[in-house]
Amino acid sequence: MLPKSRGTLSAAVFTALQSGATADLVPAPESEEDAQVTLWALYELHYRGFDEVDPDLEWDPDLLRLRRGLERSFETELRRRWDASPLREAGELTDLIDGHDGPSLARFVQRKADREQVLEILRHRSLYHLKEADPTSWVVPRLDTRVKAPLMEILFDEYGDGDPNRLHHHLFRRGLEAAGLRTDHACYVDEAPVEVLALNNALSLFGLHRRLRGAALGHFAAFEATSSIPSRQLAQGLRRLEFPDEMAAYYDEHVEADSVHEQVALRDVCGAFLEENPSERDTVHLGAFTCLDLEARYAHAMLTQWGVS
Repeated sequence: MLPKSRGTLSAAVFTALQSGATADLVPAPESEEDAQVTLWALYELHYRGFDEVDPDLEWDPDLLRLRRGLERSFETELRRRWDASPLREAGELTDLIDGHDGPSLARFVQRKADREQVLEILRHRSLYHLKEADPTSWVVPRLDTRVKAPLMEILFDEYGDGDPNRLHHHLFRRGLEAAGLRTDHACYVDEAPVEVLALNNALSLFGLHRRLRGAALGHFAAFEATSSIPSRQLAQGLRRLEFPDEMAAYYDEHVEADSVHEQVALRDVCGAFLEENPSERDTVHLGAFTCLDLEARYAHAMLTQWGVS
């Protein structure tokens, strides 16, 4: 189902999606939440869609025009943050990733979080983890052989090595079900804070635009490079709180897998891409920074909400 509106723009757009009367929509959100939930819904037309929305609207020119206006504002803000970051001076992609410092939700879950706080994180994370590698898959047709092959090596693993029961988003679904949470696609979008919507929208923005393929790869590499240790911490925290093993097992899967994926993503994917496309260096670094920055913003928002220093 469509999410709940969070302002005048999202209310108008969601009504238009149901009626099909999409003309005259103007990208003038009344808040960041209003903008992000609208953009998320417009992107979702390219994934699973909505029960009450005509599938033909995926390529409706009025909706695409509206989406483009929202994307421009969003991309401008992402680039502003990147331009203002001291990490712009990082020489290599690994320097940028290693140089980023932000709060850690995984460490909090490992040591201090209570059960309700972890359940809230899982509901928020489900917006991404129930489709996991799908946004990155958009970039595959935009790559040449040398970069495409190692990226597909990682994605094949993400999609279960051909076994439907090993797909990473299926493993997450099993964990949610065992923990007593809903498992239908995007069912917790109305609980998602603006930081989570932005996290998901950045992935779709980078994946759906060929000119931003470098950013999609940089984001992917930064995510893989910073996943293994937090996954171990999350698994330990879940077991500390006696969550079902299916939920902890999802993160166990990523401890070893992502330590391997990290090297392939940095060296064989981004390294090879930059050798072939040296002018894309800043775009790749933009994607990596955006991944780390938006994750840190989400962690900061949640820890502040819970009164954690």
